[in-house]
Amino acid sequence: MTGVIWFVQVVHYPLMANVAADRFALYEQLHTQRTAWVVMPPMLLELGTAIALVAIRPPTLPVDLTWLGLGLLATIWLSTFLLQVPQHTILQQGFDPRAHRFLVSSNWLRTGLWSIRAALALAFVAWMR
Repeated sequence: MTGVIWFVQVVHYPLMANVAADRFALYEQLHTQRTAWVVMPPMLLELGTAIALVAIRPPTLPVDLTWLGLGLLATIWLSTFLLQVPQHTILQQGFDPRAHRFLVSSNWLRTGLWSIRAALALAFVAWMR
């Protein structure tokens, strides 16, 4: 998900401002539908593995860090459904510069948190050795 969110943050979301106004609502509707098919399976898998790491923690992994990983993920999910999804709902009615700016700026939270989770996952691999 880290690679996906960086692509979305740096390329995809900023380019939305260049979609023709008369086509933006349809573009945004299709974007949200198609993106859901790409991101929901890995997000659900990530959630399942984060819960599993807390519930069935390998003895070499520090318990605090498994909870940190789950907490980061909970924050990502909250951000997604409380901050980004409402902006997409507004944008489905047509391009709104304010909603677009908020979408791009608020998405930095998810970008940062997923980047921290990626570093944590690499640390987990090292601890598993």
